[in-house]
Amino acid sequence: MTSVLSDKLSSGPKGLGDPEDRTLRRVEKEILIPKIMRDKARTEKCTDFVKAFNDCCKENPILLVLKCRTENSRMKACLTDWYNNQHFQRQCEDIYLKPRSEYRRTGIKAQTKRMG
Repeated sequence: MTSVLSDKLSSGPKGLGDPEDRTLRRVEKEILIPKIMRDKARTEKCTDFVKAFNDCCKENPILLVLKCRTENSRMKACLTDWYNNQHFQRQCEDIYLKPRSEYRRTGIKAQTKRMG
């Protein structure tokens, strides 16, 4: 029986793709890895700026657009610096690729964290 998927996507021990393949699909490059970058930058790299902005917004719910410009600018600058950091991008790619490789090797999806 022939596969609809290319050999690249249907190879490997479980027919899920080569576990050692590090090439990224468009959706992985443009959506999935940037999401990891955003989450890590907000929760690990720019925590002080994010907290300052959130605190300002809580203190000024009606005029937050006017009152929190400085905090917003600082937070955006920090996040942008991390988004443009090549080393950080590679780290986030590795965070994405490790469970993908394991899934391709074993056929078992990694446990997803449940919110709540």
